[in-house]
Formats: sequence, C-alpha cells, structure tokens
Amino acid sequence: MTAGEARAAGEARAAGEARAAGRREARTPKGLRNTLVAPEPRARFADVVAAEWIKLRSLRSSWISYGATALAVLALNIGTAYDTYANWSERGAESRARYVREGLPLQVAFTANATLVMMLALGAIGAVALVGEHSTGTIRTTFAAVPARGTVLAAKTVVVAAFATVFGAVLAVVSFAVTQAVLGGRGAGMSIGDPAAARLVLASALLAPLSALAGLAAGALVRRTSATLVLTVVVLLVLPVALSDGRHWSAVAGHATLFQAWSRLTEIAPSRTAFPWTTGGAWTVYAAWGLLAGSLAVVAGRGRDV
Repeated sequence: MTAGEARAAGEARAAGEARAAGRREARTPKGLRNTLVAPEPRARFADVVAAEWIKLRSLRSSWISYGATALAVLALNIGTAYDTYANWSERGAESRARYVREGLPLQVAFTANATLVMMLALGAIGAVALVGEHSTGTIRTTFAAVPARGTVLAAKTVVVAAFATVFGAVLAVVSFAVTQAVLGGRGAGMSIGDPAAARLVLASALLAPLSALAGLAAGALVRRTSATLVLTVVVLLVLPVALSDGRHWSAVAGHATLFQAWSRLTEIAPSRTAFPWTTGGAWTVYAAWGLLAGSLAVVAGRGRDV
C-alpha cells in the first residue's frame, strides 16, 4: 500500500468513527447527555458579598444619599454648637460653669434632630437596597445567577450593615470632634475620653446600621417602595414618639424602640420617670434589633416569588 492509499484509508476510518459516534449520541437520551456535562460550581459566599458590594458602590444614588445624609447631620449638629458658641457671652458665670459641669456639651455632639434625620435616611437607604431591585426586576437576574436566595439576601444584609457601620462611625466621630472643637473656643469642649462621650459616639455610630437593617427588613416584608418607606417611618419615628412613659405597657414598648434606646444611652444623667431603665437594657435593645432585622431580611425574602 502506497503512502497516499494509507492516508486515504486513515481518513476514511476516522470519518467512519465520527459517524458512529454521532449515531451513538443521537441514540443517547437527552436527559442522559445533560448529566454528562459537569455542573457549574456553587457561588461562594465571599463571591456573592463581593457582587453585592459592586452593586452598592457602582450606584451613584448610593453615594449621593449617604453624602446628603452626612451633610444634613453635620449641619444640624455643628449649627447647634455654633449657636451655643455665639450666645455664650449671654450666660452668666454660674450658668457657664453648670453647663460644663453637667456635661451639657455632649447634647450638641449628636442632637436628637440630627439623629432622627440619620435614622430616616439610613432606613430609606436600606429599604431601597432591596425594593429597588424588585421594582426594576434586576432581582430576577441576581437569583438566576445565584439560585440560593438565602445566600444572596444574607450577602446583601452583610454589605448594607457593614457600609452603614463605617458611615455611622465616621459621621459620629467627625460630628463629635467638630462640635467639641467649636465649644472648645469657649472653654466648654469635652474629651472623647469621658465615659459618657465614648458611649454617645458608639451609640450614635451603631444607630446607622441598625436603621439600615430595619429598612432592609421592611423591604423584604413588603417589597413595594411606597409601602416600605411608610412602614420604615412608622417603625423608626412614629412609634418612639407615640409610646410615652405614662403607662407601664407603653413605657416598656417604647423602650424597645431604637430611638428611645439611643436616647437612654446618650443621657448625661438618668431621667426621672415612673418606669426607669438601664443602659444595659438599652444595649440589649440594640442587639435585639440587629439580630431580628438581619434575620428577617434574609428569611422573609427567601421563600417568596419575585
């Protein structure tokens, strides 16, 4: 057999084998052929967290929202400190001494008005982080890429809470530093080393992620933008104001709200009420809100249609 004949025979044999393989594949059931394809590996939790972080930082609205919130909070706190500075000369010597002695400069380090603004803003930001995807339909793409809904929602919860914690910490420290520097011009500034000052900064910083988680949990429950925002406002603002200390049940229910817990932690001296409570109880409320809101955000959206 010549070289040309050998080459032709080899090509014919290869073509025959290819046709035979094609016939075998045609006879193989479709479901069986699919099982021969290696499944894609499951997404790691760290990868899902990274994807959620990319979502958050790639949205211009996120940075605008956080920036506007920071400016509003700082404007309220620094403005109050400057008012005190400007009117300092109108106080008598005894009034000035009592102001410093009783730790009142801490009341302007993070005011109640600024706190409510931050709570409502962070609650809305946390809510939109989830309901925004539901309203645009992008949540379907996310769940198609990662079918494990619990993993996706847990990753979103981690990212929202982590970023809000950093935001709250920076905002609380900057607000305290600037307001006390302003009051320091009148000899009334306080140091962060004071136990009450450290507690105020920590309580104010942690209030940011807790508010964001509350909004995220509301979004997981309702999934409608307007209804979610209304629920967030009611939980974070209306209930703490409506529940007074006039009756025992109302006082206990009010103490379970975030704003009243923050108020207790930032008190210079315990207020005289019919139903007093401790700072330990207020820290417990913080912990309970974090665990409940975080768990609800994951569980409420895991088993529902999108």
